[in-house]
Amino acid sequence: MNSPAPCLHIERYPSPQQSLRVAVVSETYPPEVNGVAITVDRLVRGLQARNHDIQVIRPRQHALDQAAAHDPLEHVLMRGLPIPRYPHLRMGLPAKNALLKLWTVRRPDVVHIATEGPLGWSALQAARKLKLPVSSDFRTNFHAYSRHYGAGWLHKPIAAYLRKFHNRADCTLVPTPQLANELQTMGFERLLVVARGVDTQRFHPAHRSADLRAAWGADASTRVVLSVGRLAAEKNLSLLIEAFEAMRHVDPRLKLVVVGDGPERAALQARCPDAILAGPRRDADLATHYASADIFLFPSLTETYGNVTPEALASGLAVVAFDYAAAAELIRHGDNGLLAPVGDASAFIHRAVDLAAQPALGENLRQQARDTTQSLDWAVIVTQVESTWMQLLQRQAANA
Repeated sequence: MNSPAPCLHIERYPSPQQSLRVAVVSETYPPEVNGVAITVDRLVRGLQARNHDIQVIRPRQHALDQAAAHDPLEHVLMRGLPIPRYPHLRMGLPAKNALLKLWTVRRPDVVHIATEGPLGWSALQAARKLKLPVSSDFRTNFHAYSRHYGAGWLHKPIAAYLRKFHNRADCTLVPTPQLANELQTMGFERLLVVARGVDTQRFHPAHRSADLRAAWGADASTRVVLSVGRLAAEKNLSLLIEAFEAMRHVDPRLKLVVVGDGPERAALQARCPDAILAGPRRDADLATHYASADIFLFPSLTETYGNVTPEALASGLAVVAFDYAAAAELIRHGDNGLLAPVGDASAFIHRAVDLAAQPALGENLRQQARDTTQSLDWAVIVTQVESTWMQLLQRQAANA
C-alpha cells in the first residue's frame, strides 16, 4: 500500500460547505473521567453543534451500558476488557470485521481514531481496506510510561508500534509544536498541530466556593494547593509531595487537595496523611474544586498536552509546572505562572516555595492566568479539525 500523501499546512480555517459523516473511534468516553475521554467528548459535541453526523465507536463500559435515550449521537458499543491496574476503564477488543460490515452498510466520510489500542488498530485496518480518509490523535505517551512501571525495555517496542500506527493514517493531530518536533525525530510522519481547547465558562474563578473551602478546613486566609490527575506513578506524585512539604515549611497553614484516583492513592495518602483526597470529580463539581483552590502544582513529565494546565489557568490559579507540553505553550514565566526547566525537580520545588513565601506573587499570577485561555475556545479547535478533514476529502477526490 502506498503511503498517504502528507497533510497540507492549514493557515485558514473556513467553514465547510457540507455536513460530514464522521466515525470517531475511542477506547474511552464519558462518563469515564480522564483527559482523553473529556477532550474527545468536547470535540464530538462541537462537531455535532456544527451539524455534522457523528458516530461514536467505543467499548461497552459495563453490562448495562447503553446510550442515553435523549442522546442524538449514534453510539456503537463494542466488546472490551478492564485495563490492568485501572479496572474502572476498559480496553476495546479487535473488531475489524464488525467495523468493515458497519462501514460498508453506511459509509462514513472520515474516520477519526482517538486512541491506539486494539479497537483503534482494528478501525485503522478497516478504514484502509475501505479506502476511507483517516486522521488520528496522538494523545498519550505510552512509550514514556514504561519506565515508571519497571519496564523500560518496552520503550522502543511501544514507540515502534505507535509510529507504525500513526504513519498509516493520512495525518496525526498533535497538540503542541514541541511534541510534533519530538515525534518527527522519532520518525512520525504527516503531523499537524491542533491545540486543545478549554471550556472557559465552566472553568472560571466565579465558581469559587466558601463552603467547599470550609470543608477542607480553609478559611479566607488559608491558601489551598491543588493537584488534579490520575494517581499513578507516571504523574510524578513523589515530586508533588516533596514540593508541598517544602512549601509547608514556609507556610504551615497550607492545605493540599488532590483530585483524581488511581493505583497510587493509598501510597500518596500514607506519605502525606494530611492531604485531602477528593477522588474523581467531573463537570461543575470539578470546576468548583479548581476555582476554590489558590495554587496548582503539576509535576508530570509524561503528558502529550496536559488538559489540567489550561483548566487551572482558566480557573484563575497560580500554576507551577515544567516547561513542557501545554505549560510551555501557555505560561510566560513570572507573568501568568511559574515554569521549571524540564526534569529539574529542585527548580520545581524552588518555584513552589516561592509561591508559599510570597503571597503577593501568587495573587499577581492568578490575575493574569485567566486571560491566557481566552483564545482556546473549543469552537476554534473544532473548526481546525473540521477543516483538516475537508482537505483530506478534497485530496482524495482529486486523486480519484
